[in-house]
Amino acid sequence: MLLNTYLLFDGQCEAAFKLYARLFNGKIEAMIPHAGSPAEQQVPPEWQQKIMHARLVVKDQVLMGSDAPPGRYRHPQGFSVSIQVNEATEAERVFKELSDKGNAVMPIQETFWATRFGMLVDQFGIPWMVNCPKEEYLQKPEDAEVPRARAS
Repeated sequence: MLLNTYLLFDGQCEAAFKLYARLFNGKIEAMIPHAGSPAEQQVPPEWQQKIMHARLVVKDQVLMGSDAPPGRYRHPQGFSVSIQVNEATEAERVFKELSDKGNAVMPIQETFWATRFGMLVDQFGIPWMVNCPKEEYLQKPEDAEVPRARAS
């Protein structure tokens, strides 16, 4: 099973994914506009070039998104996209670039669990957490196994 984040934008999906691809050295595998698709008749003419599905691959991780249909966008709340990095300088770089034209909610700094941790909302309204954990808080492979529910 895979869990992937799917982000909704207010008409800025393409610009956001181009920034994320550059910032995270990822590859955009899909950037599908409404025009030319079966969904093209479901959106107004000015929305034809807006994105109905985008897919960004960064190493073995996937981030997906789209532009919410007109009148259906809701400001993101109740979650953050969490970025884990191994070097403090990388955490600072990612935080600086994501917060450019956005809003730093918690400036990047040292915490008891991280050499660097910060929270921000990027220029597209997406909330992020940037984390560079201290050695003693790194997740080990044996910690990653999720217990399975028992059959009744």
